Amino acid sequence: MNIKICLFSIALLIPQLGQADEKPMIKLGAMAAGTLNWELAAMQNQGLLDKAEFSVENIALANQQAGKVALQSGAVDMIVSDWIWTSSMRAAGTPLSFYPFSDTSGALIVPADSPIKSLADLKGKKLGVAGGELDKNWLLLQALGQQQQLDLNASVEKIYGAPPLLSQQLLDKRLEALLTFWQFAAHLEAQGYRVLLTGEDIIRQLGITETVPSIGYVFKQDWADQHKTALKQFLAPSKQARNTLCSSDAEWQKILPLTDASNPSEQQKLRERYCQGRIEQWGTSQQTAAAKIYSLLHQLSNNKLTGNSAQLQAGTFWSAD
Repeated sequence: MNIKICLFSIALLIPQLGQADEKPMIKLGAMAAGTLNWELAAMQNQGLLDKAEFSVENIALANQQAGKVALQSGAVDMIVSDWIWTSSMRAAGTPLSFYPFSDTSGALIVPADSPIKSLADLKGKKLGVAGGELDKNWLLLQALGQQQQLDLNASVEKIYGAPPLLSQQLLDKRLEALLTFWQFAAHLEAQGYRVLLTGEDIIRQLGITETVPSIGYVFKQDWADQHKTALKQFLAPSKQARNTLCSSDAEWQKILPLTDASNPSEQQKLRERYCQGRIEQWGTSQQTAAAKIYSLLHQLSNNKLTGNSAQLQAGTFWSAD
């Protein structure tokens, strides 16, 4: 899989015949296993970039932290990250902006035959948490527990770790439940594991009815202001590529090598969850809901996740208008 990704990255760098050198270049940082690579491949396969008035350089990233460092240093122009970090960086003096990419946000998974049917049943159980103690879904799950008079932090045996390692521990029955990222949850679902709650379920049960994107394109605001036309021209085919992957079996088959799915069941579940994450609405109501979630996370994390600012920073969400 890595070889294919590298070849694809190189292909994006090869100028089209007659392409002008002065075309704006978007340096896009993407993790090898990330769904951004799926869309970049689909954009190329569908010829959506052939006549674009910009070029794309796909720069491989080792992990999310490497992407954040690369963006701040100027090594890349854009990464996929979350609006919580975007706001915290603005509060610290680095004016970053966010534009939604996906609203799929992970799930709480248990074995199919597990006696765990509710949050209360987690008491005394071993729970794996991907992303660490400041993972957004873990903090929100604790808030939901508090709403039900449950102190999950005190009553559950927590094991933090990398998603692949925790998935294997669940498979080996060393964990009784796992709160993990959506792609890893989809792989487990395909193997018969049961979803107790999705990230979206948690937010809805906390009283927030709007669907809020979990991740998006993040970039420096001044860069976006200087390259507004190119950025808008990139966002349109990105959305088109995702929609085509969800509607065309032929196009989906072309990017399968990038999905790390080992069988048709996993392929189907990954596609299903990926397509559920398409952004249907993004406006004032969704942004207001995001601000409510931010305030909640600020309280739950003792400022560790959001930084010192108690409110979502103005300008966090970029407008394409």
